[in-house]
Amino acid sequence: MVLTICIGDVHGYMDKLERVWLNLQHELRESFEDSTVIFLGDYCDRGPDTAKVIDFLVSLPERHPSQKHVFLCGNHDFAFASFLRLLPPPPDSFSLSDTWKEFYKNEEREGWWSGEGYEEMHIQGRRWAGHIRDRYNVKKGMDYKGSIYDAAPTFESYGVAHGDGGLIKAVPEKHKKFLQDLVWVHEEEVDTSDPEMSRTKLIAVHVGLEITKSVEEQLKVLYNRDVTFPRVEALSGRKNVWEIPIELSEKRILLVSGHHGTLHMDKHRLIIDEGGGLEHLPIAALVFPSRRIVRDTDSHI
Repeated sequence: MVLTICIGDVHGYMDKLERVWLNLQHELRESFEDSTVIFLGDYCDRGPDTAKVIDFLVSLPERHPSQKHVFLCGNHDFAFASFLRLLPPPPDSFSLSDTWKEFYKNEEREGWWSGEGYEEMHIQGRRWAGHIRDRYNVKKGMDYKGSIYDAAPTFESYGVAHGDGGLIKAVPEKHKKFLQDLVWVHEEEVDTSDPEMSRTKLIAVHVGLEITKSVEEQLKVLYNRDVTFPRVEALSGRKNVWEIPIELSEKRILLVSGHHGTLHMDKHRLIIDEGGGLEHLPIAALVFPSRRIVRDTDSHI
């Protein structure tokens, strides 16, 4: 039986990532090396070590050649890639500046980035590198780290100041390729502990799927990596993506995501983001078929 492991949002915390990885190795033993490992996105921002985190992730296929590795794109990774001009090309008739319109009312407050080349940048790249005017984040009870995305630590991890366009040259090519290759959705057959369905399909996406829209149409957008949307709900949403669409639950398909800053374990809907990018909270991983939770804070001493 091949294990499937889903690892929640890392957000630039190399120490947590190393510990949860070691804990998975310890708990799963020989099965770990043949497992499928799905990272649920958001590798950058908030924590201090984005560059080290991406180095670690890039090295995994060589260090663990018998594993299968899947790297999902999160909203922070999408925005980082936007700033680096790494998004898939839009249709010929579309300009990425068309994505600004929906957010214009926030431009002054968020201090959108306006450096060289901003004219053809996706809105999320401009927001990511911007300088937010009101520094205090009321929802989280702490200051923003540079921008609405808390992107300053990512800039600093590559040795440049927040908002410095020199980041484009500072990011190594292998990191750029990693960001370019991130998938927006992944489907996998997994073993389960449910006696009613010993094996089923798992859909992994950073946020979830909207319950009011066709699953087929949403998957089409995700597989096409359609950058014409100012905001892709399956990568960035909050309200309409928490529940599982009825058509998936009726088929007993599992929907797994990160993003929401919580651990939520329903029969078919699973959210694995216990840390939410906050320093004092853990990174969690979910193991199938047992549905066991492994954290970086677990102790094996």
